[in-house]
Amino acid sequence: MQREEAETIAVSALSFIAAEPELLSRFLALTGIEAGDIRQAAAEPGFLAGVMQFILAHEPTVLRFSQASGIAPAAIGAALTALPHGAPSYDIQP
Repeated sequence: MQREEAETIAVSALSFIAAEPELLSRFLALTGIEAGDIRQAAAEPGFLAGVMQFILAHEPTVLRFSQASGIAPAAIGAALTALPHGAPSYDIQP
């Protein structure tokens, strides 16, 4: 999977989280990010990988996101490894 496609999936995942109050409150609590600071945090390297890790950490959430987005669970998992800081062997490319 290319980084651009992975970023698109991660942004969709963030939108999914933001639209679900229960998920959003859990995401904010786990990350320590304030709701008003999400845009600023999204510019940080690794933020989108963190979004994907949050989604992937809970199978029912993965399945709900997959159903809502039409993205296969395998593609959701693959997106994480294509993002900066999403895999130990990730090599940041220009």
